[in-house]
Amino acid sequence: MRYRKFGRTGLFVSELCLGTMTFGGEDGLWAQIGNLKQGEAERLIGRALDAGINFIDTADVYADGRSELITGQALKNLRVARENVVIATKVLGETGTKAVNSRGTSRFHIMEAVKASLQRLQLDHIDLYQIHGFDPATPIDEALYALDSLVQHGQVRYIGVSNWAAWQVMKALGISERLGLARFESLQAYYTIAGRDLERELVPMLLSEGVGLMVWSPLAGGLLSGKFGRDVKTAAGSRRVTFDFPPVNLERAYDCIDVMRQAAQARGVSVAQIALAWLLHQPVVTSVIIGAKRVEQLDDNIAATTITLNSEELGMLDKASALPAEYPGWMLDRQGDYRRAQLAQADGASHAAAR
Repeated sequence: MRYRKFGRTGLFVSELCLGTMTFGGEDGLWAQIGNLKQGEAERLIGRALDAGINFIDTADVYADGRSELITGQALKNLRVARENVVIATKVLGETGTKAVNSRGTSRFHIMEAVKASLQRLQLDHIDLYQIHGFDPATPIDEALYALDSLVQHGQVRYIGVSNWAAWQVMKALGISERLGLARFESLQAYYTIAGRDLERELVPMLLSEGVGLMVWSPLAGGLLSGKFGRDVKTAAGSRRVTFDFPPVNLERAYDCIDVMRQAAQARGVSVAQIALAWLLHQPVVTSVIIGAKRVEQLDDNIAATTITLNSEELGMLDKASALPAEYPGWMLDRQGDYRRAQLAQADGASHAAAR
């Protein structure tokens, strides 16, 4: 297991992060995603830790808080040393009571939600506290002031955000810099070889500002698991059958699956491992969140860390998954070509002089 620097911080996290959305589902949506009980969840967490994963991601809304409860109890039962694990959770949606202020990113809700998460997790601090989505009813600065208070008081070590647009993240970073507040160190976002939309605006912003990327649903809700294809559109027991999310351009996805299947067969590995390995080859990625219902599935995902794709494989995968050009991207490329060439020439001359 390799470890990567977390944003601009001095923290290092494993390149795979164990997601806990399959823990504790009892009915409705959460039961479809996963209903692992305490013992089953502990086996997964124990296996992940044994493999070198030091990063666990949950959220207060997962299974209406039961995912946090199970995760916290598992860490206690497994006697995990606190300094050996980085725990991330999130705030935004409703848990427990459905009071009018039990949602969003108001100072009121954030302060109440963090207390509840700490209690469920049986922790005295949360390593990464993330806003789970954009709240149009709350000013960004109000949320940032609240999160900064949590950092200053020691309840939270770092803050992050999930499912925001590039302009929203940039606005928040600007507010934090101007007011001297804790800044977002990470973005948790959807990214797969079959869904590369964030490369248009988010990836350049993340690289420019030194914000880490945590990838959720790296197998597109199971679509890239190897159980699906152009001629095999359903797989019994797959979450994708009962919960068709996230949205995917199926024709492009099937093109990707065809190429990944060739690479997988040539190497004697699973299609899922190729999909995960492709993500781990992307420079913007800090950690890929993997969720599982069985230890065997987790082991298969972990094995992706041993795969090094060659330039030919990466080229074939990139060709099959490439996004169509959109404005202003194609204009930026066109107008910047001569300046990039000039910069490369200057860099080459500098390196030659240094030798």
